[in-house]
Amino acid sequence: MPIIIDIDVQLAKRKMSVGEFSRAVGISAANIAVLKNGRAKAVRFTTLDSICRVLGCQPGDILRWVPEESEEKPS
Repeated sequence: MPIIIDIDVQLAKRKMSVGEFSRAVGISAANIAVLKNGRAKAVRFTTLDSICRVLGCQPGDILRWVPEESEEKPS
Protein backbone atom coordinates (compact mmCIF):
# COMPACT_ATOMS: atom_id res chain seq x y z
CA MET A 1 0.00 0.00 0.00
CA PRO A 2 1.49 3.35 -0.96
CA ILE A 3 0.11 5.18 2.12
CA ILE A 4 2.44 4.78 5.10
CA ILE A 5 1.28 5.54 8.63
CA ASP A 6 4.10 6.72 10.89
CA ILE A 7 2.37 6.50 14.26
CA ASP A 8 5.29 4.53 15.68
CA VAL A 9 7.70 7.35 14.79
CA GLN A 10 5.53 9.92 16.57
CA LEU A 11 5.08 7.65 19.61
CA ALA A 12 8.86 7.17 19.86
CA LYS A 13 9.45 10.94 19.67
CA ARG A 14 7.06 11.42 22.58
CA LYS A 15 8.20 8.32 24.50
CA MET A 16 4.56 7.20 24.60
CA SER A 17 3.53 3.55 24.77
CA VAL A 18 0.88 2.05 22.52
CA GLY A 19 -1.26 1.42 25.62
CA GLU A 20 -1.09 5.06 26.72
CA PHE A 21 -1.79 6.19 23.18
CA SER A 22 -4.76 3.87 22.65
CA ARG A 23 -6.36 5.00 25.91
CA ALA A 24 -5.81 8.69 25.07
CA VAL A 25 -7.19 8.33 21.53
CA GLY A 26 -10.02 6.01 22.55
CA ILE A 27 -9.34 3.11 20.18
CA SER A 28 -8.09 -0.36 20.99
CA ALA A 29 -4.43 -1.36 20.91
CA ALA A 30 -5.42 -3.92 18.26
CA ASN A 31 -6.72 -1.14 16.00
CA ILE A 32 -3.54 0.86 16.62
CA ALA A 33 -1.60 -2.22 15.44
CA VAL A 34 -3.74 -2.40 12.29
CA LEU A 35 -2.86 1.23 11.54
CA LYS A 36 0.84 0.79 12.33
CA ASN A 37 1.17 -2.34 10.21
CA GLY A 38 -0.48 -0.79 7.16
CA ARG A 39 -3.46 -3.14 7.19
CA ALA A 40 -6.10 -0.41 7.64
CA LYS A 41 -8.33 0.21 4.64
CA ALA A 42 -9.66 3.52 5.96
CA VAL A 43 -9.29 6.00 8.81
CA ARG A 44 -12.20 8.11 10.01
CA PHE A 45 -11.59 11.84 10.22
CA THR A 46 -12.72 11.76 13.85
CA THR A 47 -10.04 9.14 14.57
CA LEU A 48 -7.42 11.13 12.67
CA ASP A 49 -8.46 14.22 14.63
CA SER A 50 -8.02 12.35 17.94
CA ILE A 51 -4.64 10.97 16.86
CA CYS A 52 -3.38 14.43 15.89
CA ARG A 53 -4.80 16.00 19.05
CA VAL A 54 -3.09 13.43 21.32
CA LEU A 55 0.23 13.58 19.43
CA GLY A 56 0.12 17.36 18.89
CA CYS A 57 0.86 16.92 15.19
CA GLN A 58 -0.54 17.47 11.72
CA PRO A 59 -2.00 14.65 9.58
CA GLY A 60 1.04 14.93 7.30
CA ASP A 61 3.26 14.03 10.25
CA ILE A 62 1.71 10.57 10.43
CA LEU A 63 0.53 9.95 6.86
CA ARG A 64 2.78 9.84 3.82
CA TRP A 65 2.44 8.57 0.29
CA VAL A 66 5.12 6.39 -1.29
CA PRO A 67 4.62 5.32 -4.91
CA GLU A 68 4.63 1.63 -5.65
CA GLU A 69 7.45 0.39 -7.87
CA SER A 70 5.08 -0.16 -10.78
CA GLU A 71 3.96 3.49 -10.55
CA GLU A 72 7.46 5.01 -10.70
CA LYS A 73 8.62 6.40 -14.03
CA PRO A 74 11.79 4.89 -15.48
CA SER A 75 14.79 7.26 -15.57
